[in-house]
Amino acid sequence: MESPAKAKTINKFLGRGYKVVATYGHIRDLPSKNGSVDVDNGFAMRYVVPKTSSKHVEALTAAVKGADEVLLATDPDREGEAISWHVHEVLEKKKLLKDKTVKRVVFHEITKKAIQDAVANARDMDMDMVNAQQARRALDYLVGFNLSPLLWKKVRRGLSAGRVQSVALRLVCEREEEITAFKPQEYWSITASVAKEGQQRTFDARLAVADGKKLDKFSIADEKRAKSLTAAIADKPLTVTSIEKKQTKRKPAPPFITSTLQQEASRKLGFSAKKTMTVAQKLYEGLEIRNAEGKKEVVGLISYMRTDSVNLANEAIDAIRGLVGERYGNEYLPKSPRKFKSSAKNAQEAHEAIRPTDVARLPEMLADVLERDLLRLYELIWKRTVACQMSEAKIDQVAAQISVDSADPNAPLRLRATGSSVAFPGFMKVYMEGKDEVSAQDKDDDDSETMLPAMDEGETLQNLGVEPKQHFTEPPPRYTEATLVRALESFGIGRPSTYAPTMSTLQDRGYVKLEKRKFYPEDVGMVVNKYLTQHFSKYVDYNFTANLEDDLDAVSRGEREWTPLMESFWKPFIEQIEEKEKTTSKAEVTSEELDENCPECGKPLSLKLGRYGRFKACTGYPECKYTAPFGKEAEEKAAQQSEEPELSDEKCEKCGKPMLIKTGRYGKYLACSGYPDCKNNQPLNKPRDTGVKCPECGKGTFLEKKSRRGKVFYSCSGYPKCKKALWDEPLEQPCPKCGAPFVTVKTTKKRGVEHVCVAEGCDWRETVMGPGELEAQQEAQQQESSDGDKAA
Repeated sequence: MESPAKAKTINKFLGRGYKVVATYGHIRDLPSKNGSVDVDNGFAMRYVVPKTSSKHVEALTAAVKGADEVLLATDPDREGEAISWHVHEVLEKKKLLKDKTVKRVVFHEITKKAIQDAVANARDMDMDMVNAQQARRALDYLVGFNLSPLLWKKVRRGLSAGRVQSVALRLVCEREEEITAFKPQEYWSITASVAKEGQQRTFDARLAVADGKKLDKFSIADEKRAKSLTAAIADKPLTVTSIEKKQTKRKPAPPFITSTLQQEASRKLGFSAKKTMTVAQKLYEGLEIRNAEGKKEVVGLISYMRTDSVNLANEAIDAIRGLVGERYGNEYLPKSPRKFKSSAKNAQEAHEAIRPTDVARLPEMLADVLERDLLRLYELIWKRTVACQMSEAKIDQVAAQISVDSADPNAPLRLRATGSSVAFPGFMKVYMEGKDEVSAQDKDDDDSETMLPAMDEGETLQNLGVEPKQHFTEPPPRYTEATLVRALESFGIGRPSTYAPTMSTLQDRGYVKLEKRKFYPEDVGMVVNKYLTQHFSKYVDYNFTANLEDDLDAVSRGEREWTPLMESFWKPFIEQIEEKEKTTSKAEVTSEELDENCPECGKPLSLKLGRYGRFKACTGYPECKYTAPFGKEAEEKAAQQSEEPELSDEKCEKCGKPMLIKTGRYGKYLACSGYPDCKNNQPLNKPRDTGVKCPECGKGTFLEKKSRRGKVFYSCSGYPKCKKALWDEPLEQPCPKCGAPFVTVKTTKKRGVEHVCVAEGCDWRETVMGPGELEAQQEAQQQESSDGDKAA
């Protein structure tokens, strides 16, 4: 197995005669040095066993020595197939597999029946899937190992590029450019408040026809025209001249795949993609619960969570349909089971969608067993799964045409009132799919929830008032994690296992930041994207990256060989790297001339990238040392100079007077209005919540705070009742050795950046960035600071 938690569960299912051992993920990888992929020798890959995996290899070796048969039961995807192959290769080199049967075991849920069926139907290794994974790993290595150092030379140290992450960065940056370049367009709408004679309940009717012509969004372009039409409608009698009624049907969404689970958990639960996968992993690996007989057992609650298939097993469909009929009634049950077709390119249809392992295990039955986040995600998966096998919803839609100052259906001025109501909820009784952010005008146009009263043609209505409303078109919204995953999926870029790591990498590299669940590109991200799109446009092209994914899928199906694929990619790629290394300079990449002159000496200004982002600098440097902030920093500085203190809702805890919101050098803060008699002030924003649960009290989470001397530390939100604190940042990642719920990020000159387990008795640690690399990055940052920011 890969996971120690899964290993324990499955050992109980199989019983005596079996020993289940964990690999803790990959046991071999490519070392981060030149030549790990031998491009001159058929792209031979020189794998090594990292120090962190040596203990696990020893455990595997010891277990296999006394075994008659070896079952490789890693995850049922490309990565899992490759891990099984690596285990086989290591054991083969140690000559431990002689006279032993070696089989591959695949299952999609951790239940006793699924495990026993998988063992009974063990198969041989799928080398096509292994080769597809090897090709992906080799591609990622060659792109990262050759393009990343080029970014270090041309932009700054510590940056990286990748097949999927660079395309995701391009999406975020291009959306920001669209927003910056967007010019709003004015338009008006006119809405009358209408009621039936003798009734108080009102509804809205929007002007749809003026001067006998149908209006579109921009037909009423200014206030003068809007007021003229408003006057023509005000106080005029209104007559219903036609009523249209129709019933529409709405089908349920398919069961979850990895990407749709990440999107929906983001919309409905506010989970990041990374958090969604972490919580789903726990549900899949299994938790201890009581069975129908009241005995405790460890069981996986959902099927495998890395999948792009919307298929459900026949026995699962039968169980869902049985529950629907029993719980909601036969009218909620369609005549035949629903079948869904995947919209994802090259979806692995042999796999299953994400579903509960036992649909009869209702969310309320687990309320006292699961932690809050586990329960919320399980309930989301359960509802979506049940709803997908329920009847269609039936929606009654009504549209009324209302003529102004006339009973003629072709009157020159006509209003339109629309509404809908649910005739039969169907699947909506259990679940409704969430929606992504929409613009304000789309919200104004959405009247799907409006219900109209019963009306007859020829009926006169009360005209209670007419309101003209000004609107402006809005730029496209910034990407959220949900919409970015959907965009990548729509282009066919990435696979179920890549979405969450891609989001994390973009933030870890400082390319983007996530504020209020929206992605904003950082200055360095904009510069890197500009360099890649200008000089490596082919490799960050959406179609090129998607086609490469298609090629890898073809390898996994046995339709292509992986080494010719690598050859077709490698030669033009390395030639372009070598050419750009000679023809581009750092100054060219990180600076840009502005159409603006220096206010001190009159020479042109340029836009430069410094340690803390972009700034304006005089091209006459060092004779002229003029600099100025740029972008958001400049806006904030101007706002600070013009902003008046704002009265907050909070009271000073020392004197009771109102607190003011002021803007200082480091941003907004709360200050007592009783100054100088009372000098109390506080931060406006609460400390950053890491989301990692405190192990001491089990209730609070670790908050990022600063000591009096400015040193960052992390303390429990339950302070002063709970005094648990850490100097190193906690990371919501289980320890692969002892299973502790989190590890910490430790940075030292001697060891570099490490992930370290702080659980008592556990010595697990993993190097993220070596001391030499860390030192080089710090030196590069210091050099940039002195070069670019000295004047600032």
